Amino acid sequence: MNNSFTVVYLITAMERRHIRGIFNGEESPRHHLGRITMEQRQLGKSGPATSAIGLGCMGMSDFYGPADRGESIATIHAALDAGITLLDTGDFYGMGHNEMLIREALSSRNRGNAQVSVKFGALRDVERNWYGYDSRPAAVKNFLGYSLQRLGVEAIDIYRPARLDPNVPIEETIGALGEMVKKGYVKHIGLSEVGSETIRRAHAVHPISDLQIEYSLVSRGIESDILKTCRELGIGITAYGVLSRGLISGHWSKDRSIAQDFRRNNPRFQGENLDRNLALVEQLREIASDVGATPAQVAIAWVAAQGNDIVPLVGARRRERLTETLGALDVTLSDAHLAALAKAFPPGAATGHRYPDSQLAHLDSEKRATA
Repeated sequence: MNNSFTVVYLITAMERRHIRGIFNGEESPRHHLGRITMEQRQLGKSGPATSAIGLGCMGMSDFYGPADRGESIATIHAALDAGITLLDTGDFYGMGHNEMLIREALSSRNRGNAQVSVKFGALRDVERNWYGYDSRPAAVKNFLGYSLQRLGVEAIDIYRPARLDPNVPIEETIGALGEMVKKGYVKHIGLSEVGSETIRRAHAVHPISDLQIEYSLVSRGIESDILKTCRELGIGITAYGVLSRGLISGHWSKDRSIAQDFRRNNPRFQGENLDRNLALVEQLREIASDVGATPAQVAIAWVAAQGNDIVPLVGARRRERLTETLGALDVTLSDAHLAALAKAFPPGAATGHRYPDSQLAHLDSEKRATA
C-alpha cells in the first residue's frame, strides 16, 4: 500500500462522527493526540477494559501463506490510530516471529495505547509440525521469559495457555500463572478453547479475565453451555474466527488457491462442504445488502451484538481489510436483521467441523459438559 492509501484511511477514520448501535450507542469517538479513542468493553470482572474490537495478528506471521512485513506493521499502526488497543498473538505464531513483529510495530508508538494478549504452550518442531502442549509450571515460566524478551516488555497484559494440557491439572498451570501475576510479569490470566468444567476449576484458583474461543455465525458451540458459565463467573469473551477464517467474509470463492494455507486441511473449505457453506454466504450477502454493509461487517457486528462482554478479534493482515472491518462499528442490526440472521444461520448451519479431527481432539471446549 502506498502513502496515499494511508492518508485516505486516516481521513476516513478521523471523519467518523459516531460509533452506533451495538457498541453501546456512544455518540462520537474521542480524539486524543491524533488517535481515535474507540468505545471500550470490559473483559470480565477482573480483566481490563479494552477496545470494542481487537486485532488478531496471527496471519501476519503464519498459517495464511506469505505476508508482507511492512504492510503488517502498517496495519497494526492503522489499527492503533483507529483506537484498537487489543493485539492478540501466540508465542508459536511464526515460531516467535509474530511477537517480534508486534514489538517492532510498537517501538515507534506509545506502548500505553496497546494491550498484548499472548497464548503459550503449543509445541512445534523445526519443520513447524505440531507435537502437543506443555503447561507444566516450569514450562509456563520458560515460555513467559522468552515472550517478555521478544516483546520487549516488563509484563504481558493477558497471558493464557493456548489449549488444555491433558497431562497437567489446570490448577497447577493457573497456580504458576498466579505467581507470575504476583511478581508483576503478567497482568491478567486468560484461557483459550476450554470447556465449562475447566473454566470453573481455573477460576477457583485465580480470577480469569476472559476466555478466547471461536465464535461466529457458523461456529456457535459456546452458546449451549460455555457462554453461560463465563457470564455466571464474570469472565469475558474474546471471540476469534468471527469470519470463520474468511469463509463468511464475502471475499472467498471456490476458485481461490489455498496451496500454502492451513485452510486446505479445514473441512469447511473442502469439496461439497465448501459449496454448501458458500451458499450460506449468499444469504448473508442478501441480508448485508439490506443493512447497507458488507457481509464481513454484518458478521462482525452480529458477534458484537451478542453481548457487551464479548470482544471480536479480527484477523486483518492488510489495511484495506482493516478499513472494512472498522466499518462494522457503524453497523446497526435491527430486530428484523437479527431475526433474518438467526433464520439463515441456526446453530450447526455450517457443513464440516471448524477444525480437522486431529485438532478437534485437543479442544477441551468441544467435550460435552458433565452433569
